Amino acid sequence: MTTATAARLRISLGSPNPRLGWLGWVSLVTAALVLAPVLAVVWNVFLPSETTWSHLVSTVLPNYIWNTFLLVLMVAAGVISCGVVSAWLVTAYTFSGKHILEWALVLPLAMPAYVMAYAYTDWLQPAGPVQTTLRAITGLQIREYWFPEIRSLPGAAVMLSFALYPYVYLLARAAFLDQPRSAIEAAHLAGYGPSGRFWRVALPLARPGIVAGTALALMETLADFGTVSYFAVNTFTTGIYRAWLTLGDRVAAGQLATCLLVFVLAILSLERHHRGSARYAGKRTPMAPQRLRSWRALAASALCMTPILFGFLLPVGILLGLAAGEPLARFGARTLSLVTNTFTLAGVAAAAAVLVALLLAYAARTVKSPLVLGANRLAVLGYALPGAVLAVGILLPLGKIDNAIATWVQEEFGVKTGLLLTGSMTALIFAYLVRFLAVAFQTVEAGLMRVTPSMDNASRSLGLSPARTLARVHLPIMSGSVTTAALLVFVDVMKELPATFAMRPFNFDTLAVEAYNLAKDERIAEAAGPSLLIVGIALVPLILLSRQIARSGLNRKTRNGVPGS
Repeated sequence: MTTATAARLRISLGSPNPRLGWLGWVSLVTAALVLAPVLAVVWNVFLPSETTWSHLVSTVLPNYIWNTFLLVLMVAAGVISCGVVSAWLVTAYTFSGKHILEWALVLPLAMPAYVMAYAYTDWLQPAGPVQTTLRAITGLQIREYWFPEIRSLPGAAVMLSFALYPYVYLLARAAFLDQPRSAIEAAHLAGYGPSGRFWRVALPLARPGIVAGTALALMETLADFGTVSYFAVNTFTTGIYRAWLTLGDRVAAGQLATCLLVFVLAILSLERHHRGSARYAGKRTPMAPQRLRSWRALAASALCMTPILFGFLLPVGILLGLAAGEPLARFGARTLSLVTNTFTLAGVAAAAAVLVALLLAYAARTVKSPLVLGANRLAVLGYALPGAVLAVGILLPLGKIDNAIATWVQEEFGVKTGLLLTGSMTALIFAYLVRFLAVAFQTVEAGLMRVTPSMDNASRSLGLSPARTLARVHLPIMSGSVTTAALLVFVDVMKELPATFAMRPFNFDTLAVEAYNLAKDERIAEAAGPSLLIVGIALVPLILLSRQIARSGLNRKTRNGVPGS
């Protein structure tokens, strides 16, 4: 190999390239497109609204702020309690049923919070089986006894907590598995008991992971529309849709969305602060789990089983009972159409997200430019944006572009094109791409890191172009990561409600939209069918993911000389 050839090879593979190349420009353009909805939302702050904004400020805006703040606090307490306790128990102890519980604790992620809300509303309402049985036993009548109101702010917080605690569980469990055995043993020698070792050592070391999981859960809480809307809780998300769809003032909706962004940025800043201020360096040898016996083992099993019972098993059982007893809830032509629409949207969005993620990750690997790396970091920030914010940020500018194109085509050619962007799936697919690109990018990037640079060197020395290197070398090695990324995006899109509800084409419903519309009309039994389909489809990748995490933890213990529990 000549000196000139070696120099060109070093430039193409590892050294900072002064020229971005087409891959670098793709990263920059993608980041600009992803940031465009955010800029469009913020721009509404500077636009004059009619009387809607002043009316909102003087009447309902303080209520939106207070309810959103309380909801975030309640959900934070709920997800931390359920996620941290269950993660510590299945990591630090061995007891009956642990091997099942450690992966079953992820199952509530398959249950959207709004679906859980439909199930519990039917179960706990005055005409439901719980209160009916209570009145039959006590002989009391309605309003002669106190019963908690499920359709309330605390009720919404409980639904969201049971649905979202697995985010904290997964990251807290990973943090506990990664903790050094020496630190736990030192705390034991210092005289700390089990509770002291947990509070003084394990919990502080796991704090970054716990905060990161809580931040994910809270961002999903701010993005929620189905639960708070169905429970008639006034938050920023419901206010955005009310200003937009009911009052017809898109500028006021954009200004409310900007206020919601402040909540999101506050949560991200808090998570970044905690993640950057707590680190542990050194060799990590996982702790040996202790065996629990007698009542302690039963108590640990009961504590871990509680969130699974109320967050998954009980709602699924309620929905199955509703679907079995309601002929209209059974599957038919309408259900087939909903499944087709859902699979089409989720499949196209998953494919688009994986392709864009591959381009971004491969650009960062090939170009090695700080500008490209920065663009990639900006491009994945869309995951922090609620669906309501994305809907406002995308439809406002695209609506103007659509109208301009339709006017020009009609004037020049006399043809009425209609709304080409906002009237089709284009805008909705773009919203999914912005929202869930981070999920695909993180998974694809992790898979790409497993490909050693020597393989790139060998491929390029044989004359393969970057595109052919990606196709022939990288993709076969990282096929598992690509498949995982596609499945995760598919499940996220299938469950997504706010953006789908606002941006779907006319007469184009999905399983999530159908379930919400039926439940909103108090036809909960009919909503059971599409709700169960959502849960059933989401279960498959979640079970595979949780079992893989459990095997990873067991393999890590075995490699470090600690027997698996």
